[in-house]
Amino acid sequence: MATSPLIATSLPQTQLATTATAGKSRLPPPEKLAVLIDKSKSVDELLQIHATILRHSLLLHPRYPVLNLKLHRAYASHGKIRHALDLFHHTIDPDLFIFTAAINTASINGLHDEAFLLYIQLLSSEIVPNEFTFSSILKSCSTDSVKAIHSHVLKFGLGLDPYVATGLVDVYAKGGYVISAQKVFDRMSERSLVSSTAMITCYAKQGNVDAARALFDRMCERDIVSWNVMIDGYAQHGFPSDALMLFQKLLAGGTPKPDEITVVATLSACSQIGALETGRWIHVFIKKNRIRLNVKVCTALIDMYSKCGSLEEASLVFNDTPRKDIVAWNAMIAGYALHGYSQDALKLFDEMQGITGLQPTDVTFIGTLQACAHGGLVNEGVRIFESMEQEYGIKPKIEHYGCLVSLLGRVGQLNRAYEIVKNMKIEADSVLWSSVLGSCKLHGDFVIGKEIAEYLIGQSINNSGIYVLLSNIYASAGDYEGVAKVRNLMKEKGIMKEPGVSTIEIDNKVHEFRAGDREHLESKEIYTMLRKMSERIKSHGYVPNINTVLQDLGETEKEQSLQVHSERLAIAYGLISTKPGSPLKIFKNLRVCSDCHTVTKLISKITGRKIIMRDRNRFHHFVDGSCSCGDFW
Repeated sequence: MATSPLIATSLPQTQLATTATAGKSRLPPPEKLAVLIDKSKSVDELLQIHATILRHSLLLHPRYPVLNLKLHRAYASHGKIRHALDLFHHTIDPDLFIFTAAINTASINGLHDEAFLLYIQLLSSEIVPNEFTFSSILKSCSTDSVKAIHSHVLKFGLGLDPYVATGLVDVYAKGGYVISAQKVFDRMSERSLVSSTAMITCYAKQGNVDAARALFDRMCERDIVSWNVMIDGYAQHGFPSDALMLFQKLLAGGTPKPDEITVVATLSACSQIGALETGRWIHVFIKKNRIRLNVKVCTALIDMYSKCGSLEEASLVFNDTPRKDIVAWNAMIAGYALHGYSQDALKLFDEMQGITGLQPTDVTFIGTLQACAHGGLVNEGVRIFESMEQEYGIKPKIEHYGCLVSLLGRVGQLNRAYEIVKNMKIEADSVLWSSVLGSCKLHGDFVIGKEIAEYLIGQSINNSGIYVLLSNIYASAGDYEGVAKVRNLMKEKGIMKEPGVSTIEIDNKVHEFRAGDREHLESKEIYTMLRKMSERIKSHGYVPNINTVLQDLGETEKEQSLQVHSERLAIAYGLISTKPGSPLKIFKNLRVCSDCHTVTKLISKITGRKIIMRDRNRFHHFVDGSCSCGDFW
């Protein structure tokens, strides 16, 4: 066996004491050397033991193959991956155990190509792989290679081995192969915690949270990883309330203890429904339980506070975040943009590059362009958009075009926005067309609006928001035949209008309202407050904008329809449930209509309250009869 420079070292006198007797050295027995390898505390100690073994040619001795295996594992455990693999490559006639150890070392350290070369070498040596070999090589499998390894597993009769089956489920799950993962999982006689968690991950990634939860509930034992997968599955697929309830169940059980991943997923759920008080509680929980406030946790807090309406707290967390990465900067820039603090967002964009030297990513540009769109900063927005490719080499994506088109459309440059959409290098999606149509409606440009409408009707688009905007365009132009045409198309295609839902958090509980909702326990008091506020705002000059009501109703019915919009119900509940003068925070899943925007401004003036409302596009801060958006949204 050839020696390598890495093993040329001196003998450790403290651990490998030798005594001179008649000019000869006495070596500790191999069993003692094996123990010394296991107990080695540093690479230097390991190198010295290795040198001693080589000096006495023990690695070549057929009675002591375990020394080779233990050296390999020890080098790997000390992070000396190349040392470990070099040792393997210098091994004469490696056996199954050293092969498997080398494959595992390569796999867990991301050397997937090398792991496969070792596996092929093993097969070429006519050595039969065992369950541990397959468990190791599966860690290197991609969605393309797993099927080949699976066929080898079946060939060698290891398809029912729990370790191998768990590895197969994990690879199939990560690749999104639900059916294959399910088949392997169903055939397992013993389902481990790891295999069940892998299957839950597979369901959750595909959005099948019902199947994930059913399996989660059947598990006899759960560790924090399985809890995290389920909580995050709910949060990532539009079930934030379920995520928060599951988090509460975790806390009630006492064990396992939440970790950094748990709180990041739970904070994401808070941000989706505007659960500010719950988010604050989690922040305190993090500190009390000494969960590490690393950059990921801090970024989740910044995102939560921004999306829950407390930009001040988001900024405080940002300032205290250690070793800010680009994701943390992006979160804060997006927060400023969401609240309409356009200049602050652009200032932070410049600071990020000037102070830290971090280069912006495509996500950074989405935040800065949104800031320009919400502030009507046309020149700055166009300059930033053009700089993406020219200065930073980042090709604009559909989201960047969306921000630019939204900016131009809001300021009335509809022809310019329309031309950009028509001449884009990538195909416009329904969100982009919605932006243009919304601008047409806002500025009363029914010529371009109807032209786009006719085009989109022929494209078989299934986005409900597009059809609602088309209907709005026709209705605003007085073309009720067009309105009927759009509604008939929606019926034919089975497209349902997304219902407007508004939420408000009172005493750590989120209350949800829909238009005309009478399901709330305090519905009677809510409607009494609605009538009272309707009378007061009319005395301040309010005239209902019934043009926003598209149904074929009389004027009185249209006015009544406006009065029970979901955001007004949420505001009314806030007024009867909180102390006078305290702020209200409302969250709506759709864009707030122009009539409700006017009403909310008046309510803020009459009641002396600050009302913060987040709609689909941005935050609106209503104070003393005016809004932070400047009626530009």
